Amino acid sequence: MPHIFDDGQNHRAKLGFVLLATEQTIEENMFRMCPGNVGLHFTRAPIPDSITVESLSRMADDLASAAATLLPDGSIDVITYACTSGSLVIGEDRVFAELVKGAPAARPTSLITSAIRALNQIGAKRIAVATPYLEEINRQEADYLEQAGFNVTAISGLNLEKDSEMIRVRPDYLMDFALQSDTPDADALFISCGALRSIDIVEELEQRLSKPVVCSNQAMMWDMLRLAGIADKIPGYGRLLAKH
Repeated sequence: MPHIFDDGQNHRAKLGFVLLATEQTIEENMFRMCPGNVGLHFTRAPIPDSITVESLSRMADDLASAAATLLPDGSIDVITYACTSGSLVIGEDRVFAELVKGAPAARPTSLITSAIRALNQIGAKRIAVATPYLEEINRQEADYLEQAGFNVTAISGLNLEKDSEMIRVRPDYLMDFALQSDTPDADALFISCGALRSIDIVEELEQRLSKPVVCSNQAMMWDMLRLAGIADKIPGYGRLLAKH
């Protein structure tokens, strides 16, 4: 029967996300920032409501099986492990390898990868970092970013362990915390963690700091769209998405 099919409503691209079982912010954020005719597809990997180096490390073994649950027809274009701390604790190479096992036709990325690409795109060399994490994760993140070529001028954490608390940090409190976390010599501020409601404040924060601000979910959407060949500029969520 000819002419039954078209390219579907998500004909521009299909993006896949492997989330933490505890995640409650990313899905809404992605739908809010996503341009038209781009499909968003989500799955979850097990983790307790405890974000530690140990719990994140254990996730590595479940990434491939989670990725394999996304569109078994192989039509996912780009897939990510949507956890900043988890992707730096496990390491990008291992994350990519596991995602490719589960979704071999998709281009793999990770949230720390997206953040690094975003910071490079805006030309940042010296960065201040704000996180909700425990100190053990902050130490690893500072080292990881330094190894990626950045000078971390300061890293400040809220010392939260539970994802269910990270998602409840008030945007006005996050604004104050981010302002305090910046340093005058930093080219940019990076707000790390997909659980934080950073996209609610990034536009105003850039204006108040007079410098670029990269936050995890903004960087993730930017990176995945660009990997999928979509160059749309999206206003309202900082200069990364609006200008790059």
